[in-house]
Amino acid sequence: MPLTTLRTLDLNLLKVFDVVMAERSLTRAAQQLALTQPAVSNALRRLRDALGDDLLVRKGRNLEPTPRGQELWQAVNDILKRLQAALAPSVFEPADASTTFVLTMADATAAEMMPPLVALITEQAPGVSLRVVPLTTRDPRRLLDEGHADLAIGNFPAVLADLTARAQSGEAVSFLHHRLFQGDYVCVMRQGHPLAKGALTLNRYCAARHMLVSFSGRAFGFIDEALAAQGRSRRVVLTVNQFFTAGKIVAHSDLLTVLPRHFINVTGFADQLVLRELPFPAPSIQVDALWHQRQDGSSAHAWLRAQVAALAAQAFTP
Repeated sequence: MPLTTLRTLDLNLLKVFDVVMAERSLTRAAQQLALTQPAVSNALRRLRDALGDDLLVRKGRNLEPTPRGQELWQAVNDILKRLQAALAPSVFEPADASTTFVLTMADATAAEMMPPLVALITEQAPGVSLRVVPLTTRDPRRLLDEGHADLAIGNFPAVLADLTARAQSGEAVSFLHHRLFQGDYVCVMRQGHPLAKGALTLNRYCAARHMLVSFSGRAFGFIDEALAAQGRSRRVVLTVNQFFTAGKIVAHSDLLTVLPRHFINVTGFADQLVLRELPFPAPSIQVDALWHQRQDGSSAHAWLRAQVAALAAQAFTP
């Protein structure tokens, strides 16, 4: 492997590498950098030669990083973001900004949060862009660490417990969080469902056929854990990965599901649904904002988090 140091490496190559990694396309990277595609290819080749690794390899239509490429990008992306924050004005001016923020959240949260956030951005920061990517995990720390998202919004009890334990043991933590709101879950069924009348007992609930909103696809979630604590179980016959999809299916079937109470009124078809209280103790919804500490000092990101917190307080205050 060639010996490469900062004295011998053209640091401009790292900027090109960062954009290629983010876009996973030479064409899109060239557009972002205002360069020709051959210039981007040449820069990537020079960096590969300097480091003695392919860094990215083509898989189908996409470029995928090698283990060395992924490791290098984490360091390069972090350094470039820190440098950009240091070079940027210390005070974020929304009206003049052209920043792009990437948020990850479940569709139930996005349905409530995004309309007022878009209205606020349009009025106060018209040059700012928002990208919302699906939240497909209960632990988004990797997304945040690798720069695929700037802010994660969701129910992350295991993550928060782990961060608290690490902090209490004196270990440095790389993520910060803020509680946005707390709510609860309800059992949802269609209008006219056989269980819509009479008491929804634990026996009737467990005997029904159920659908589960599962990011992972596993047919076992926190409701099943709560039932297991009662010595009971249910039959999950379908899993989906979106709350909206679950609501639509329930409205046209005899399946039961569990949805956040706050989500029902933003579905657009609440009149087709019946809400019943769960016949057993279940954990509440605790929705938090989670971000990487490298962005904690950024005035732009601080502004975004403040807007999200204020909108959440308005949307979810009983």
